[in-house]
Amino acid sequence: MNTPENSTSNKRQIRFASKCKSEIVPIMDALYIINGKWRIPIILTLMEGNKRFSEIQKEVQKITSKVLTDELKEMELNGFVEKKTNDQSRAKTEYQLTDYSSSLEPIIKSLRDFGMKHRKKIRDESHQIKKSDD
Repeated sequence: MNTPENSTSNKRQIRFASKCKSEIVPIMDALYIINGKWRIPIILTLMEGNKRFSEIQKEVQKITSKVLTDELKEMELNGFVEKKTNDQSRAKTEYQLTDYSSSLEPIIKSLRDFGMKHRKKIRDESHQIKKSDD
């Protein structure tokens, strides 16, 4: 039966689902931008200043040339990295973060802080388990 109570409940559920979706979608977009094994290390490297391709590859250890190329292209398309080519020599191409990408800095710092806090929590819990086993 479709009672007024059921109708109100359905409307609330629809509003909740809509609100939930409106909050999840932008979060998923943000995660897409920084997702993956290499993007944050690349961003951290470029936070130190402009770098040539070989310098980025050297600092982001174990990344292949192809993967670095793909990541830089994707980050460039998303407006986070700029490729600056010296007019006199194409070999002098450098990559730099855009002004827009600086908005990631507090997010990355928050992720770092959370990671450190989480590691400490796990380590402390591990020590407590070991002590209780003794």
